[in-house]
Amino acid sequence: MVQDLLTTFTFIVQGLWVTISVTAVALTVGLALGITMAIARVYGHPAVQMAVSAYSVVIRAVPVIVIIFILFFVISRYINLSPFWAGALALGFASGAYQTEIFRGAIQAVQPGQMIAARAIGMSRLQAIQSIVLPQALRLALPSWGNEATLVLKDSTLVFAVGVPEILRRAQQVSARTFEPFLAFGVALLLYLTLTLMTTQALRWLERRYRLQM
Repeated sequence: MVQDLLTTFTFIVQGLWVTISVTAVALTVGLALGITMAIARVYGHPAVQMAVSAYSVVIRAVPVIVIIFILFFVISRYINLSPFWAGALALGFASGAYQTEIFRGAIQAVQPGQMIAARAIGMSRLQAIQSIVLPQALRLALPSWGNEATLVLKDSTLVFAVGVPEILRRAQQVSARTFEPFLAFGVALLLYLTLTLMTTQALRWLERRYRLQM
């Protein structure tokens, strides 16, 4: 029994790096999209604001697994996308829609007078956003962004559907081979629980460290 547990754990834990990589790529893509589109949503031309708003509404209304399938089975016909990149980018596009709303709210929470003051001393709008508004907005967004990070971590299991060998995929393979689903998925549960708790603790530390005193 101990040997079986060790073998199962060793095989499944090899998917840990894949899970972390998928999550890291998705969060990075989502962060870049979220910040860019949030700025466009608040300060952009009305047409740009409408386009960003439409993207946010549509993507948040579609299940993430559908976006993964579209990238893997449709877009990959024209652009060479591996299962890993199809899954990670799909999660990133979906997260970007949610992060847009997170950062939009944070930007709007910064006192408007600060933008006015920055413009009054000669800063351009872009300089004021970069140097005054965005640093404060990022700190205000940390609690909500932390929640999104843990959700993306858990949603990384969805790349299982296109064959990415992450934790859940490996657990399913062990279960099918050994007919011991409790053992296989129990190990997966412990790995996800550990990852989630570690991520939550790290993000709480960042939140305390960079909390903005209003």
